[in-house]
Amino acid sequence: MIGILTAGWNRVFAVLGTFSMYRMVFLALVALTVVAFGVSFFGLVAPTPLELLATLVVLALACGVVDIVAHRIIGQSLRLESSVITAFILLFILRPSLDPLALVGVALAGAVAAASKYVLAWRGRHIFNPAAVGAAVLTIVSIWVPALGASAWWVGTPVLAAPVLLFGLAVLWRTEKVRVVALFLLVAVAVGFVRTTIQYQSAGLAVDPGTVFWSLLWSSPFLFLGIFMLSEPLTLPPRRWQQFLVAGVVGVLAGWPISLGEVTLGQERALLVGNLVAFAFSVRAAVRLTLQSRQMITPTVRMLTFNAKRRVHFLPGQYLELDVPHHRPDARGTRREFSIASAPEDLPTIRIAFREYPAGTGPAPSSYKRALAEVGDGASLAVTGIWGDFVLPSRVETPLLMVAAGIGITPFVSQLRHLHASGQQRDIVLVYVASEAAELAFRDDIAQSGVPVVVFTRDDPGPLPDNWQWARGVRLDAAGLLEVVPDLHTRHAAISGPPRLIADLAPALERAKSVTTDAFSGY
Repeated sequence: MIGILTAGWNRVFAVLGTFSMYRMVFLALVALTVVAFGVSFFGLVAPTPLELLATLVVLALACGVVDIVAHRIIGQSLRLESSVITAFILLFILRPSLDPLALVGVALAGAVAAASKYVLAWRGRHIFNPAAVGAAVLTIVSIWVPALGASAWWVGTPVLAAPVLLFGLAVLWRTEKVRVVALFLLVAVAVGFVRTTIQYQSAGLAVDPGTVFWSLLWSSPFLFLGIFMLSEPLTLPPRRWQQFLVAGVVGVLAGWPISLGEVTLGQERALLVGNLVAFAFSVRAAVRLTLQSRQMITPTVRMLTFNAKRRVHFLPGQYLELDVPHHRPDARGTRREFSIASAPEDLPTIRIAFREYPAGTGPAPSSYKRALAEVGDGASLAVTGIWGDFVLPSRVETPLLMVAAGIGITPFVSQLRHLHASGQQRDIVLVYVASEAAELAFRDDIAQSGVPVVVFTRDDPGPLPDNWQWARGVRLDAAGLLEVVPDLHTRHAAISGPPRLIADLAPALERAKSVTTDAFSGY
């Protein structure tokens, strides 16, 4: 039964993996907005339908105009999808209204939020969550002009709790932030419970633990804050333990708001403090790369070689986010994630690789892929961050199984190059899956490491390096994996490839001592 459930969840993840991260957030917020409009007709939430509509229109215009102005003045590429996402988030944390002066305040918050993406940024990386900046500024300004309104977090209501959780789970599953947000919720609710209990007891009131708990979970903004704001990748640090620390800090400050005179350090201000902590971890990750060369290393895989302009800190197996500004970007925007295919010992050289089909074959290229193809040697591009926990286990005596499909070989190339350069000896078996022999990329790098390799291709790969074998006639599924790696139960398994492959191998991977995955859906 557990195996069936695990395979089912992995197949759900495979479907979610077909959506980009930003598109998933956008669709979830659109769905939540539709629900909010629906329940507003029955008076189940504070805003009326007209108040919601007017506020959303003002926010969309304010965010969009600032984005267009930034595009015209400083040459930044348009990020309309990002602007729309910010507008939707602000819709749920500001106080919707039809009052003209209150709508001015809404416009101010939207404009400040959009501007923060360009002003409060470091080498292409957001320092603060834009929506939190806009809400915080409006709250501070409202001290002197109360009619402008302030943050209200009306989304914290029982009628919206279930939709926030339902749509939010799709976002968290896609961004692999379920555990991070779960920790935030645990800390925020626990701290809020202690605070509320103390306040009740100080006032001489009886405390019903169950009522307090469910009120904090379903009637507070904690769910929305964690799912749609804390989880934003551009304001999270690179490693999971660092993300857990930030989640804990934000949880404490959200659960027990600190009074600062006329301003309370509530939800958005708590998130801003967490953003600062995250930025301290991430400040070294943003860097500019100069393109040195591009090379087709298989009929459909292109490798780009860059030179880093300053020291880059990364662990083998991590990925970078590369910003390629271009005119008229499609809905997926101007940033993409690429596993680093070089080792830290190779610096200042950094390599990435990606699938690039010959003209007239394969799926239609995205605007990003077309723009990246036009980048010439000597051009400078911004890395907005380096993330990931798909790294080698710290215990060198742990036997490893690496399973790579197609371009999923790149993080393993980084790790194998690092092990070879540093002289480390580990018990490793690599299972390398490719559509055909010609698509086996990075042969020399892998062969140099000396690890045993089992190759799965439809055609005969011909002469192979020492320690390599062709899994002739073996189907790559759970049974086939156990056939070629009979000691799987003794190994830590790491798998990098399309979500569907991970789902197919799930029954066998359950037998491994532990499993880490690096799923991707292309760009």
